[in-house]
Amino acid sequence: MEIRKAILTRFGLVYAIIALFCLYIVIRVLIIQHTPRWDREAQKLEIKEFALAGRRGDICASDGSPLATSVPFYELRMDLGAPGLAKDFYNKVDSLSICLSKFFRDKSAGAYKAELKRAFSQQKHYYLLNPHKVSYADLQEIKKFPILRRGRNKGGLMPEQSDERVYPSGNLAIRTLGKLTKESAESTTGNTGAFGLEQSFEKELKGEDGIAVKQNMSGRWFIISKDDPEDGKNIVTTLDVKMQDQVTYALKLQMERSRAQYGTAILMEVKTGDIKAIANFGLNSEGQLIGGYQNYAIGSAGCSEPGSTFKLATLMAAIEDGKIDTTTVVETGNGIWKYKDREIKDSDYKKGGHGKITAKHAFELSSNIGVAKLILQSYTGHEKDFISRIKKLGMFEKLNLGIQGEAKPYINQPGDKTWSGISLAQLAYGYELKVTPLQTLTFYNAVANGGCMMKPRLVKGITENGNVSEKIGTRKLKWSICSGKTLRMARAMLEGVVTDGTAKNLETKAYKIAGKSGTAQVANNKDGYTKGGQKIYQSSFAGYFPADDPKYSCIVVINDPKGADYYGSSVAGPVFKQISDYVYAYELGLSEDVNLPVHKIENDIPGTTAGRKKDIAKVLNELNILNGFAFTKSDWVEAKPDEDGLQLSNREISKGMVPNVRGMGATDAVYLLENNGLRVSVRGRGKVKSQSVRAGTKIQRGQNIVLVLS
Repeated sequence: MEIRKAILTRFGLVYAIIALFCLYIVIRVLIIQHTPRWDREAQKLEIKEFALAGRRGDICASDGSPLATSVPFYELRMDLGAPGLAKDFYNKVDSLSICLSKFFRDKSAGAYKAELKRAFSQQKHYYLLNPHKVSYADLQEIKKFPILRRGRNKGGLMPEQSDERVYPSGNLAIRTLGKLTKESAESTTGNTGAFGLEQSFEKELKGEDGIAVKQNMSGRWFIISKDDPEDGKNIVTTLDVKMQDQVTYALKLQMERSRAQYGTAILMEVKTGDIKAIANFGLNSEGQLIGGYQNYAIGSAGCSEPGSTFKLATLMAAIEDGKIDTTTVVETGNGIWKYKDREIKDSDYKKGGHGKITAKHAFELSSNIGVAKLILQSYTGHEKDFISRIKKLGMFEKLNLGIQGEAKPYINQPGDKTWSGISLAQLAYGYELKVTPLQTLTFYNAVANGGCMMKPRLVKGITENGNVSEKIGTRKLKWSICSGKTLRMARAMLEGVVTDGTAKNLETKAYKIAGKSGTAQVANNKDGYTKGGQKIYQSSFAGYFPADDPKYSCIVVINDPKGADYYGSSVAGPVFKQISDYVYAYELGLSEDVNLPVHKIENDIPGTTAGRKKDIAKVLNELNILNGFAFTKSDWVEAKPDEDGLQLSNREISKGMVPNVRGMGATDAVYLLENNGLRVSVRGRGKVKSQSVRAGTKIQRGQNIVLVLS
């Protein structure tokens, strides 16, 4: 019995020990699961899978130069627990702090030193050196700083790349190009297009996301790519940078002079329908003139009653239906005509009216009375026939340009609640209907193109890895909008407006302009037809040039110009002529007799250069082709060809203003810009072709600027 008892006692003791051991293990597991320290250790081994965005594609001008591009910038991180860093950290931290302070100019060297020492004592593996991202050129300079020059493991520098969208040509056509917005619900990574081409071609520009693994090993993150992303494709537009610059400048100049509410201008190539330039300006809520504030050329903000530019479609409809021709005589009286409950006036009624005139002359003089009477005598009782013929001319279909937000055209017609006894007369001279400037221009372009209506084209192709992956060709919307007879009469009327009508001020001996001015009293949203007791007018001019062999068509619309002069021929017309003068003289190269526009684009003339005076003078003196060197006082000069060789002129550098570095080599341009506190990114090789921030703009310290080299 005693032996049996002893054995049981021993077995019980063993079981007790095993039970206690198991209980200990359970307790330790619970402790591990609920101890923050082990949570932190687990996080150090954490593996995260995330989407990896590719480079967003460029939006390019017709010649391939970038209008919107993605430039790499870098966030500066530092691993202060990197192996080998401890050896020299305290010996070199003073030098590094001085370099960082001089480079960023935001804190003293002492402040940088204190922050670096604090981060080092805490062994921070992902320390942010500075909140400002730097360019690739900046990064190469920073990699030469003390400590950081020793590389990742010994110096701890961990730059993290991200792409930022920049616009090398500034705000040119920005409403058409579009902008990016913060990440949306539809996007997995990065920013997405908010409007314009950036939005419409989001799928092509964005590319395909890849997959990467981000693993934290002892506080240090490692990124391993599992599935590489596909970069976005490039969009090639029909826009011409030089023409765009000229159209933008001409419109802006008149907007400033007239203090108008908004304005738009579009330049189109007749044969193809290619949009070569499109500009938009408007006043914001604070009364500031902003480029690209709204897309008045295409969107609902600019969809309005066209006024007298619609008279072309009106008379063409009557001529095509055989109701009238250009020799039909109409009585306009003394310039004031009472029709039902409406008093219809000609713009120059105070001069006593025009009496009996032909339909052609009524068009040339923009007589509301003459055009209204011609349409009333032709279509009273057959109003639907008039609407039907107008629609057959092709003005009331959406153009589907490829940009979201295109306004739908509207025309009042019999059966609508708004149709009244005066509606037919109102329609005759451009009221009770709404069209966008682009829809009007497309119609005028068809007249210039022998009756063939081309679909406006803004994007002509998509490229991938330098190869065309998709070509977007030209397209005819209507092979012919009318008969040849009607077309000949229409073109004769348009030419007569400039030679014998309301737009005589646009006539030039060098080439012929054909077009029609328009002045309409319009409603502006909540302001109605008046603002502050004053009527709201809209001035416009639509046409083409050269009239005898049309190459380009153009429309200019300026809404609510201030002052006594608000007529289309004197407000919108001069903008049209400034654009046509430039295109005719410079782009078509057909004449040297044109009075050139005020704003002349700098041409990239072979041999033209800019830079330090001493460097350029040394080379040119040796070649014996330098003139006027003694008269230049600036350290920075520009050398241009003249009749005797090359001429040096001052390149003025104003303190606090962005300098003009076009024509300079990359070294001089970067030196000059960085010395003025700008952050510079460079694309290409050669001389500076364009700069993303315009010369003369006030400098904002730390501002990014992109240089495109030729």
